[in-house]
Amino acid sequence: MDSTIVNVALPSIGRELHAPVSGLQWTIDAYLLVLASFLMLSGSVADKVGRRRVFQIGLAVFTIGSLACSLAPSLGWLVAFRALQAVGGSMLNPVAMSIITNVFTDPKERAQAIGVWGSVFGLSMALGPVIGGALIDSAGWRGVFWVNVPIGIAAIILTALRVPESRAERTRALDPAGQVLVIVLLATLSYGIIEGPTYGWGSARILACFAVAAVSLAIFLAYEPRRAEPLIDLRFFRSLPFSGAAVTAVSAMIAQGGFMFLMTLYLQEVRGYQALDAGLFLLPMALALVVCAPLAGRTIGARGGPRIPLIIAGTGVIAGGLLFTGLTGSSPVWYVLVSELVFGIGIGWVNAPITNSAVSGMPRSQAGVASGIASTSRQVGQSLGVAIMGSVLADNLHGPMVAAFASATRPGWWVVVACGVVVLALALATTGRAGRASAARAADLILAAEGDRVPAHA
Repeated sequence: MDSTIVNVALPSIGRELHAPVSGLQWTIDAYLLVLASFLMLSGSVADKVGRRRVFQIGLAVFTIGSLACSLAPSLGWLVAFRALQAVGGSMLNPVAMSIITNVFTDPKERAQAIGVWGSVFGLSMALGPVIGGALIDSAGWRGVFWVNVPIGIAAIILTALRVPESRAERTRALDPAGQVLVIVLLATLSYGIIEGPTYGWGSARILACFAVAAVSLAIFLAYEPRRAEPLIDLRFFRSLPFSGAAVTAVSAMIAQGGFMFLMTLYLQEVRGYQALDAGLFLLPMALALVVCAPLAGRTIGARGGPRIPLIIAGTGVIAGGLLFTGLTGSSPVWYVLVSELVFGIGIGWVNAPITNSAVSGMPRSQAGVASGIASTSRQVGQSLGVAIMGSVLADNLHGPMVAAFASATRPGWWVVVACGVVVLALALATTGRAGRASAARAADLILAAEGDRVPAHA
């Protein structure tokens, strides 16, 4: 809900705080980057000290950060408070998924529970734009952060009453060096993409950012296998389904993050709708998520795998992206709504199989880490989606936004199509017999490294 509400609020934030396109990107990406940087750490800490405890701490920090955002006096402070909000947010998604994994041990029940979790996610996306639009039109953009405070308090109380405490049987040591490398990698890569149009893609500043990101990645890949308990156990990626889930998550969320960023600007700045009307326009995509997420979970449970949901997801994202390439400033209302509906169907089918592929077949002791990597992949994708689409817009926007927006964003919609192609290709390549065999071998290697048993698969 917070994500969709803030996207709807971007035009209002930009006008009041005099923010350029890059400032709007940072309003979103400050949250997503910090979230992505700390998700894996939060998953590991939750496995160690208690998932319910970490979940409640995350809710408290998120709620305090939301209140601070509502009081931000300038764009810089808003971005800083969004980062604080994200520290709390990093303790929510991966820990929630780890709780689900440990409560529902039967694969079919787990798939259905993940589907319900996905439908709640879809419901929040449906409510977010409408509630956000109503708050913006009545109380201004600061109201979109106030709404998180009572929700956060209620969630803390419900967690104390209903969620059982759980921990991993074996705890993991922290990896501060790996954590720093992840932060540097994500921060410099995103900064380079967002600020590239401002400073020039060939400027020393931007090239240095990309160089630092590349060096950080190389050091991380060389350093992590040498640790007994790394931040990211690279053995996870020997599983084709797990690797496919991570790349699918990045690709699908690039499409979704880019869609939300561009569509909210299109509806308000180009079509001239008020925030509430713009929120109502986003309902087709959100309602598709509500309907399709539990269907995806049931299909995984009934069919015994994520192949069919992922094929539907990839096809939907491709079709939606193709429809978006035809958007103009005067496109019929029905065309805009149908485009969003088709895209929403694709996104609605993708989340449950991503999570299922990430945690299925992995040792339960590593549930927090596995779900943390899957959640990190989602947030990295959303962050890159905002960064890429904003840079595409800034690079190609010549003249008034109303007249030039459609042509300026068309390359971005083709990026969405490409993301759908990646999802579809991975669905076909990673969900067969070879994928299941590689997942079993990867799980055995991880268990052997923990000293639980000798690998059964040679």
